[in-house]
Amino acid sequence: MNTTDEPTPAASPEWVRRPPTKAELRVDMAIAGALVCAAVLSMVLLRAAGGTVMGDPPAHWVSVVCLVVTLVPVAWRRRHPEAVTAAVGAAFIITTELGVPEVLLLNVGFFLALYSLGAWSRRRRAARIVRWSVLGAMLIWLISGFLRMDLFDGAGADPQAMIVGSGELAMMLYTVMINILYFGAALWFGHHAWESARNRARTEEQAQQLRQEQDRAAAQAVVLERLRIARELHDAVAHHVSLMGVQSAAARATLQSDPQAAERSMRQVEESARRSVAELQDLLGTLRQEEVLPAPTAREPGTAEPVDEASAGLDVDRIPQLIAEARSHGMHVDWQIVGAPRELGPLIGLNICRIVQEALTNVRKHAGPGTETDVRLRYGAAAVEVEISDDGAGRHASGAGSGPGADPGGYGILGMRERAAVGGGTLHAGPRRPHGFLVRARIPYTHERAPDGPQDRSTTGV
Repeated sequence: MNTTDEPTPAASPEWVRRPPTKAELRVDMAIAGALVCAAVLSMVLLRAAGGTVMGDPPAHWVSVVCLVVTLVPVAWRRRHPEAVTAAVGAAFIITTELGVPEVLLLNVGFFLALYSLGAWSRRRRAARIVRWSVLGAMLIWLISGFLRMDLFDGAGADPQAMIVGSGELAMMLYTVMINILYFGAALWFGHHAWESARNRARTEEQAQQLRQEQDRAAAQAVVLERLRIARELHDAVAHHVSLMGVQSAAARATLQSDPQAAERSMRQVEESARRSVAELQDLLGTLRQEEVLPAPTAREPGTAEPVDEASAGLDVDRIPQLIAEARSHGMHVDWQIVGAPRELGPLIGLNICRIVQEALTNVRKHAGPGTETDVRLRYGAAAVEVEISDDGAGRHASGAGSGPGADPGGYGILGMRERAAVGGGTLHAGPRRPHGFLVRARIPYTHERAPDGPQDRSTTGV
């Protein structure tokens, strides 16, 4: 028996069925009440018709008490199936021996008890003992009745005439045949109900394990993408640090001869240091997020295409090369720059380049050949915006559709969303009407941050 708080797996031999619910117990009480009422009515009608089982029937109150004692325990058939089966079996024999003129409803109650013993017993060994004990008692009782009838009717008679002509004996043999079918059906249906419940529990466990595996895969994909972003940040920060070294050397060389040029160099060093610290704080804020990320949209791939590990040189100037590579794969890509280009921070340029790369990969994987794709880079007054859209013509022509169910989903858009969030930006990704897909990322040139508190300053120092 499992003594831990964890449920026993359905595949284990120690698995037990869940306890009955309150609603199921209320149903059992209603069934028991209905059986008692129907049995009393049946008994009254049979008495009025003059039908009896064996000999004279007992008094009315004795018959009613026997019916109540036999059928009321059915109300607890799912909670205590072993005790109910034993009680109903014993009461059934006593009621029948007393000659209570009611058989149909008593058999129904006994059938429910035997069925529940196989279907709901949480102690399988005790259930087997009770089952075979009750069946053995029933068999002995039937044989006893057969012998008593034989001894009573067969004294001094021809054996052949006794077997053929005795109506009581024929009825007894018929009763034996009916009871074999009766007990067999109760045992089979009870065992089948138990196995069905076990199969349902096994299916629920497998579904739960699948959900856990999917959650772990999603978490691992996000962690891997964040590690990749962290590695790429190294290149962006290294750029700032290298620039600061060059500017510091220039300031030192011109400090005596040209103080104004030295001051300009030091201002540039200060600006580079501020940008580097801001980018580090943005990235740390993204990597420390513990809330659940937005669910993937329909067009996300399982993983992005492999890219070169060296991220140095990945910025907006690399976008034309990415477009050329896409065109070499048969894609129709239109490239346009809107607005006056301006210098972007290394991390902003790196993330925009990665977003374009991932979006073009999505188009090639999921939209298919013949798709018209537009890539636009817009320089606004306060932010840079990149937009990748396609008309879905390749997918639409192939009949695959571009609706929400057209793709199994993945984590590519999660990575793009995190890259936009690193610089304080936003990303929109979703289907277009009537078909196609749109990815739009907007990243501000400068990410305004609140003044650092003591804890933030100590963290930056680390």
